Amino acid sequence: MGNGTANARRKPPALRRGDTIGIVAPASNIQRELLEKGCEVLQNLGYKSVYQESILEKNLYFAGTADRRLRELKEMFATQDVKAILCARGGYGTNYLLSGLEVKKMASSPKIFIGYSDVTTLLTHFIDAADWVTFHGPMLTKDFTNDDGVDLSSWESALSGASSWSVDTGADSGVKGLSDGDAEGVLYGGCLSMLVASLGTPYEIQTEGTILFIEDVAAKPFQIDRMLMQMKLAGKFAKVRGIIFGEMIDCVQGQQQDYTLEEVVMRIVSDLRIPVAYGLRSGHVTRLNVTLPLGVRSSLKVSGTKVEIKILESAVRD
Repeated sequence: MGNGTANARRKPPALRRGDTIGIVAPASNIQRELLEKGCEVLQNLGYKSVYQESILEKNLYFAGTADRRLRELKEMFATQDVKAILCARGGYGTNYLLSGLEVKKMASSPKIFIGYSDVTTLLTHFIDAADWVTFHGPMLTKDFTNDDGVDLSSWESALSGASSWSVDTGADSGVKGLSDGDAEGVLYGGCLSMLVASLGTPYEIQTEGTILFIEDVAAKPFQIDRMLMQMKLAGKFAKVRGIIFGEMIDCVQGQQQDYTLEEVVMRIVSDLRIPVAYGLRSGHVTRLNVTLPLGVRSSLKVSGTKVEIKILESAVRD
């Protein structure tokens, strides 16, 4: 994960009420109705929002050409009044942008950057290439348009500068323990499909010393098995200190499935002898999408079914 410690990583300025959030679509195309509804919700929360009209362009299944999406992203980072950048949605297409990004230049004046799904590609690249803290959390047209789509507590803690806080792992959170243990490490990860897609490329994920967060949607258990095994065979679990799985919604074979996805994943990671938790709602979720700061020190403690997840440092600066 780069070559610095978590404390040495570049942290963006905190987000305050009244600040402007720039909306980008670096992957799949979006609908105007959802774009406007999401911006209205941001306004009701006390933020301003801005986007380029070209965000609504379509090119096959993309939000316009790769050149348009790359230009949009760079310009949002260069616009002084924009204090945070929120992805409208994922889908597919951020990998087209990687070779054109000037990451270290962008990171010299870092901004809060938030997304999940296909955006995992950018989240992990910013951390690995420039030691730059990023945020795995709700997106505009996917979460802010739903009445209970965003977990505002973690959004506020992660983006406003809380120096130490706990992720909700209570009875209503859906989080449970799969393997006991107590570990500290740098929080890192995202969508499993995107993590695996990085392997063998110049943008390969760097997992050493991490509390690794893994989530996905609508992948059958044997596909989850295959991707986890690929990561294991690539050595990406060898020096991981703990693993947290997401909600993993719709990751089932069918109604006749006589095994659980928890059994499937533990068959692969149980020999690691590290704490493993399951069910954290961040990314593809049914409700209340949790904002996770990636690239900061965190801890994971699992004892039976009880799980504690703590963020041990501020992810932003005043």
